[in-house]
Amino acid sequence: MSAASGHAAIQTQLIWNRLLAIVEEQAQTLMRTAFSPVVREAGDLSAGVFDARGAMLAQAVTGTPGHVNAMAAAVGKFLAKYPLRSLAPGDVLLTNDPWHATGHLNDFTVVTPVFLGERAIALFASTSHIADVGGRGFGPDANQVFEEGLNIPIGHLFRAGALNETLMEIVRANVRDPLAAEGDLHSLAACNATGAAQLLALLADFGLRSLDTVGAAILASSERAMREEIAAVPNGIYRQAMTVDGYDDPVELVCAVTVADAEVKVDFNGSSGPSAHGVNVPLNYTEAYAAFGVRCVVGNDVPNNAGSLAAIRVTAPAGSILNAQRPAAVSARHALGQLLPDVVLGCLEQALPGHAPAEGAACIWNPVLLSTTGAKAPFVANPIFNGGAGARPAKDGLSATAFPSGVRATPVEVNEATAPLVIWRKEYITDSGGAGERRGGLGQIVEIAHADGEPFEASKMFERIRHPARGRHGGVAGRAGEVYVKTPGNAGARTRLRAKGKETVPAGGVLVFETPGGGGIGDPRRRDPAAVQADVQAGLVSAAAARAIYGQEAGVPRQDGGANE
Repeated sequence: MSAASGHAAIQTQLIWNRLLAIVEEQAQTLMRTAFSPVVREAGDLSAGVFDARGAMLAQAVTGTPGHVNAMAAAVGKFLAKYPLRSLAPGDVLLTNDPWHATGHLNDFTVVTPVFLGERAIALFASTSHIADVGGRGFGPDANQVFEEGLNIPIGHLFRAGALNETLMEIVRANVRDPLAAEGDLHSLAACNATGAAQLLALLADFGLRSLDTVGAAILASSERAMREEIAAVPNGIYRQAMTVDGYDDPVELVCAVTVADAEVKVDFNGSSGPSAHGVNVPLNYTEAYAAFGVRCVVGNDVPNNAGSLAAIRVTAPAGSILNAQRPAAVSARHALGQLLPDVVLGCLEQALPGHAPAEGAACIWNPVLLSTTGAKAPFVANPIFNGGAGARPAKDGLSATAFPSGVRATPVEVNEATAPLVIWRKEYITDSGGAGERRGGLGQIVEIAHADGEPFEASKMFERIRHPARGRHGGVAGRAGEVYVKTPGNAGARTRLRAKGKETVPAGGVLVFETPGGGGIGDPRRRDPAAVQADVQAGLVSAAAARAIYGQEAGVPRQDGGANE
């Protein structure tokens, strides 16, 4: 390597490190300024920097795969409508169109060009979930996207620095919490502005006039590294299918992963047709989570950007539930979309045995809790509760943890401070993690009531109630989820609720969520006795399950000759 090329490589690495710091600060700015708790507390967002062609160079660690990977494709759609040469300093674009952004109306994507003098040299983009966009509200009950809320085409949020007041007036007039919606749009613009200012400082520090050369090097390096990782995977076609709850009827998710020529092709041909309700998934969201499933075991140390994503192709038949066409209802697209990594990982486990985790709860449990008509104190809350992740090849699954979304649970104190709700109980469910040599993560039980005993509504978008997470290699399935209401005046009476759809919790009623557990890996009787002992002592596994499933007396080593090492 010549001195010049060595200097260029070092400079590229330094710039790459700075870009990572910049996009993470961009994401943190969004979290610090967001009005919606689901963004501020749970990190339901994405942030990234793009080159002048609209190719994602770097993403923030903070954020969700559904937002990040869908946003990676979204910026090109912005530029198709508003080419960079047509934009001016101070312009900020936005949309929440499900097919142009990240799959449903509650996610707003904002794109800001960065100008060095009069020339646009890059773009920053960010996405966050806004709790309410009008219509029926966030939930799966609509039959068409027109019912699901306000749909804003790609257009200007700011033009030459001036706020689009007409747009803001339309937003405020159509949502249940106008202050939060308006504040969140400003927070998206603010985080992009933070990234832009820091990028200009970076260019000044390195004496550069553009990102073109270093950006091309970053993308080429990432694609090369990803293809090298794929080339180490045995060529072949690997198939997996999974039946999940759906809205009224079960949904079949059918996947074929083809590994060949240093490329991965993920095809969902054979999956169910469209639903009459809002669990349909636009292709951009299907692509996002399918690609993430691949990246979990192939090239997971390679930067996630347009270069590495170019080695993964995702397809689904047009009009299927995983490639929903307008005007399909898509509000709860995450209910199925977040299950896709489990299907993809089931394929890749065949190619790379011992690399993939077992199936987990996957879909976050994020109900929308809202006041009934005429309530004394109207409210809309979108708390996050998580089930258990599947067991990992060398470790137990994480309990009450969102995988694959990475969205954190919203704290009890925040939920109670932002809505007239009381959370009376929130704890792990013993024995909910699938047994195995590696145990699945546990689900949790959550009990919620109105602080003043008033009725309230719950819009539910839950999975893994009729079809729990499966174990792998002899591991046991995780416990299925459940949702019900404790009847006022009769502590033992339960009214079971549907997994999806809006229902009313009566006055004085207690809404109860029991989130699903993750599947286990391996024969439970091969589990380390010390691990079983620790689980029983911690209340994660009952003494009865230790005897019946693990073949141990509360962790006492077995006498049957089984492996205890």
